[in-house]
Amino acid sequence: MADELELLRRANPVSSGDPRFGDGPLGHEAERHLSRLMGPPADERPRPGRFLPGRRSLGRLLRGPRPRRTRLVWALATTAAVAMTSLALLLAGPNTTPAVAAPRPLVVRADSTPVPLDQLAERAEEAAAEGSSGLRKGTHVQSWSMGMSEDEPPITLPVERIVRWNADDSHTELVVATDPRHPGRPVLSEGDGDSRLVDDGHVISEQTFPPSWSDAPPESPPPHDAKRLRAYLQDAQHTDAPLTTPELLDATRLLLDTWTLGTREDAALVRLLADAEGLRPVGQVTDRLGRSGQAYVYDATGARQMLILDPVTGAVLGLESTATVAEPQYGLKAGDVMDYSAWMR
Repeated sequence: MADELELLRRANPVSSGDPRFGDGPLGHEAERHLSRLMGPPADERPRPGRFLPGRRSLGRLLRGPRPRRTRLVWALATTAAVAMTSLALLLAGPNTTPAVAAPRPLVVRADSTPVPLDQLAERAEEAAAEGSSGLRKGTHVQSWSMGMSEDEPPITLPVERIVRWNADDSHTELVVATDPRHPGRPVLSEGDGDSRLVDDGHVISEQTFPPSWSDAPPESPPPHDAKRLRAYLQDAQHTDAPLTTPELLDATRLLLDTWTLGTREDAALVRLLADAEGLRPVGQVTDRLGRSGQAYVYDATGARQMLILDPVTGAVLGLESTATVAEPQYGLKAGDVMDYSAWMR
């Protein structure tokens, strides 16, 4: 429990060497609510993020609906995220809805050399052979959700979610409003149909779930070889057909929102991604948490997806979707980031 308390006190546990991204507390309110994390089971399933009435995720709009996952025991698979390079809160008055400036995509370093996925897969396999971290059920993810509507400006809702599983197969979920780039500053949040500013570390939800068992992906442990992992992800997407590259990226998000992969699973996933059609290397980026990674881009109709991988282990650091065409009715411009997730260990 002491380890969990320490973890939950940290809003950004990433060691990047940049003091802006150092460890920081979730805030007194998060600590105060932590004592209730192990309380009676909640009646509702977790909902990582919601949109204002009439709003919808543009990432989901342009990527299309995902297949129904009727066998999921709990719903952590629907996290949408949006990344921002600047958080400019625009308040027109005390009774108006807060809005944020349209986010910008990550920028690839012009002087960097793209690393082919096959080469990175070899590095990941070497790292796995040396041994390191193991597979763990649960996740720790920083995400940004974009809500859009035809009559209001777009808003982005940054949150951090920590899911931990216990020995009896029960699990806890803590969701707080926080932005790692601006520790200590107010954060835009949404509740009861209205968006508002809250303190950094404000607890959005905290739930304890009773034991649940499932042998269906993504609840069952993922395999650590590429061939079986491919079949596992197809099963998770409820299809027997080979996954397209967008489907594979969606399946990757689903997997990482359920499991923290070990080095062997990382290597298997990178090897699988290396075979994905149209996923091309573009060079080095610094992700939203200040980590250095290799970026790989897939261009689809109306959107571009960028996958960020650790340059040594091949671990997935982040996944970003950017609009490539404008949607004026939603206030969306070409180049705006629609969703983003950054996974931590």
